[in-house]
Amino acid sequence: MTRNNSDPLHGVTLASILTSLVDHYGWERMGMAIDIRCFTNNPGMQSSLKFLRRTPWARKKVEELYLVYLFELEHGRTGMT
Repeated sequence: MTRNNSDPLHGVTLASILTSLVDHYGWERMGMAIDIRCFTNNPGMQSSLKFLRRTPWARKKVEELYLVYLFELEHGRTGMT
């Protein structure tokens, strides 16, 4: 698959995005950044993926957080803005 360099989300699955974010930030910090129940109340991968796939506004927030995460990696930062 050819990667579109102008879109860092191109070809990246939602599951991969969520896994990266959970590994880096953890559920608690993600719930603080994006206040949705699937992150704050008994969080889990499958329930979160199901919710995010059905809820465009929440998926957009997760994708935006992933872009922040990529920026932090690229610039050697570790905190959440």
